Amino acid sequence: MAPAAALALSLLLAFLAIGPCAAADSIDLWPMPQSVSHGTQKLYVKKDITMSMVGSTYSDEKSILKDAFQRMLDLITLNHVIDGIDPGSSVLTCVNVVVRTPEDELSFGADESYNLTVPTTGDPLYAQIQAQTVFGALQALQTFGQLCYFDFTSRLIELNSAPWIITDRPRFPYRGLLIDTARHYLPVKTIKGVIDAMAYSKLNVLHWHIVDEQSFPIEIPSYPKLWNGSYSYSERYTMSDAIDIVRYAEKRGVNVLAEIDVPGHARSWGIGYPALWPSESCREPLDVSKNFTFEVIDGILSDFSKIFKFKFVHLGGDEVNTSCWTRTPHIEGWLNNNHMNVSDAYRDFVLRSQKIAISHGYDVINWEETFNSFGDKLDPKTVVHNWLGEDVAPKVVAAGHRCIVSNQDKWYLDHLDASWEGFYMNEPLKGINDTKQQQLVIGGEVCMWGEEIDASDIQQTIWPRAAAAAERLWTPIEKLANDTRFVTSRLARFRCLLNQRGVAAAPLAGYGRASPSEPGPCVRQ
Repeated sequence: MAPAAALALSLLLAFLAIGPCAAADSIDLWPMPQSVSHGTQKLYVKKDITMSMVGSTYSDEKSILKDAFQRMLDLITLNHVIDGIDPGSSVLTCVNVVVRTPEDELSFGADESYNLTVPTTGDPLYAQIQAQTVFGALQALQTFGQLCYFDFTSRLIELNSAPWIITDRPRFPYRGLLIDTARHYLPVKTIKGVIDAMAYSKLNVLHWHIVDEQSFPIEIPSYPKLWNGSYSYSERYTMSDAIDIVRYAEKRGVNVLAEIDVPGHARSWGIGYPALWPSESCREPLDVSKNFTFEVIDGILSDFSKIFKFKFVHLGGDEVNTSCWTRTPHIEGWLNNNHMNVSDAYRDFVLRSQKIAISHGYDVINWEETFNSFGDKLDPKTVVHNWLGEDVAPKVVAAGHRCIVSNQDKWYLDHLDASWEGFYMNEPLKGINDTKQQQLVIGGEVCMWGEEIDASDIQQTIWPRAAAAAERLWTPIEKLANDTRFVTSRLARFRCLLNQRGVAAAPLAGYGRASPSEPGPCVRQ
């Protein structure tokens, strides 16, 4: 039997095995909340349902909540015409949102917890959301939107299995997705589409790997020739574009983490400023011997600090081939004069770059090679980004550093042979038993490296596998399934919901970027 056919058959068998249970339980939410109870009654959602904020101390001056509510209403209609006749009873007329704090600045560790109740009695009948922050209220609206659906008989929006009582909070504060705009340019509209899908899945950090050796697409006012390294004049982002993306994300509860990967992965920098290269014939890593190199890094991070307000900046530090340093006479002379070998120079470059970032108010994230090479010299607040293997995170937290888990064998989306089941079962705390050390794992991140994706296929390469990881990062571990057969039907329904919302999520019955193997309903693909 062909692999695709075998996967499709296994998916069908999973539905036959657990489908009736899922239907009877009527909990098709993704990711699964911390606590859910529900009844059996059907409610109708009034065509012109409103939002109120009675009892809230949050003013919504930036319209974060108002805009989110309108987006939710647009989503639940799924572009259908709502032309049914409202019945006289069991009609939900309002969602009252109580936010207990006035803050509206998204920050790392913002309280995203919420309580959502949908009663079956009351006149008028209204749902109630309670949250400490507006960002918890945003997560509640995402959950509420999944409870609602368009009914083709009544031609109305309905909400089944009421009353609902949901209490929820995320397991990890950092739930990330990396996109790569250096290997292939991604239009601003495409990036915003990814952010929308992240919000639906309750992921909250867009790791923007902006530049790399192939291209430098972003404007840096302090060094305006840097984006000469873009692929073309049209494949660029202005500072205003970056500000627009950050604001768009923040209004959806998503932080934007900017990355410049130094000293390696930086050949494109020298297109505009050739002095950054060790030599014309040896262009990477950046020239460690020149103060100009660090002046440019300082200028980039200074400009970034005006745009990217997230607590962290990512400075890369991975895959540094130092052979250019020893093959370039002036750098070799510098090494000798400073009594350094190339390992010393690599360490010096990373630590000097860290100090620059810290001077601009950032905490630094570095890829794990920096820890593996000189972990005891890193700034104590460094967050180590694990990607090479699952045995590194326990060592990082044992050394007292914070950690983000992205082990490539499970959470690299460009690995098209990595199944959604592997994404779901990948446990960030594997091998970490000490509770204090577990708290140093701030979360995880799935990585959509861009060598073989662009705007034409990024969404179906990301989803639904990233959503599988999103539940691992959001849902309490005791609520997670030990066998993916018990979540297959629920994830398939969420994948269909993504499709209905305009997100080109691929079928479950296949590996990354799979296409349907045969005709059939969405949930059986």
